[in-house]
Amino acid sequence: MNMQKSAKGKIGVVLLNLGGPERLEDVEPFLFNLFSDRQIIHLSPFPFLQKPLARFIAKRRAPNSCKAYTLIGGGSPLRRITTQQGKILESLLSQVGNFKIDLAMRYWRPNARQTLENLGKQGVTRIVALTLYPHYSKATTGSSMTELAEVAAELPYPFEIAAVESWPDQPEYIASLVRGVHREFGRCSGTPTLVYSAHSLPMKFIEEGDPYLNDLARTIISVEEQTGIRGKLCFQSRSGPVKWLAPSTPDTLVELADKGVKEVVVMPISFISDHVETLYEIDIQYAELAKELGMRLVRTRSLNDQPVFVKGLAKLVIAACRGKKWL
Repeated sequence: MNMQKSAKGKIGVVLLNLGGPERLEDVEPFLFNLFSDRQIIHLSPFPFLQKPLARFIAKRRAPNSCKAYTLIGGGSPLRRITTQQGKILESLLSQVGNFKIDLAMRYWRPNARQTLENLGKQGVTRIVALTLYPHYSKATTGSSMTELAEVAAELPYPFEIAAVESWPDQPEYIASLVRGVHREFGRCSGTPTLVYSAHSLPMKFIEEGDPYLNDLARTIISVEEQTGIRGKLCFQSRSGPVKWLAPSTPDTLVELADKGVKEVVVMPISFISDHVETLYEIDIQYAELAKELGMRLVRTRSLNDQPVFVKGLAKLVIAACRGKKWL
């Protein structure tokens, strides 16, 4: 990076993420927020029923979700991790300009309105909206970007937004994934099988043109070009009666066990930070399933606040700013 100090005014960087309940009492309202999002979940053909149904589903699901969060420490670490990523990112970006980093969680706090109001009051109106989902989907980045744009239009500030919507083969991101593969393969006793576990989506999203699978393929191709190791893609975190992307991660583990595989390295490819999908689903549920199947399961570390990875995020921000001629 060219570390020349910019003399221009402050630029805001809003890190977009899902959010998560930080305490057990947050679980039910978090689930309500999630199921209220009609852009990704149609609970009824009648819009006025969306929130009542969301409240009903959240109340029913909260007890089981609370059990999962109890097992990982009583809440999601996502906000803490994202805040730390932001601190490192702000330090890196301070070498090229005047930046203010903030967060906008789609289904928890701080939300887009809170964050944009805070930035607007400080006179920060040039915003880089940086998704923390490497692979674009309307269910994740799309929903977050839509909300951010709608809120920005409602507030009395002249916001200009540069959107970074996906980065499936960003070099530092890929280098961090490759490092994780080599680390875990080096700790295995034999030759394990690599499993890429991505968050699932309803098939109808892909049929409607969502680029999520294409973005995943770009990441996998880039990783395998550097490792020379071929892996299997599967999908986790699905729920409900609709048709989801397949195969599921549990089904894949059963298939591998039937073929005599004794060790698997699971890479949570669509998750950059630890949260319930990594700490509970993979580390507890899938590890226990693998053990029952006679296999050993290990997971590549989440990227979290790894310096090389965050340097890649800084490069994405700088490129977006230069595209707008802000730097």
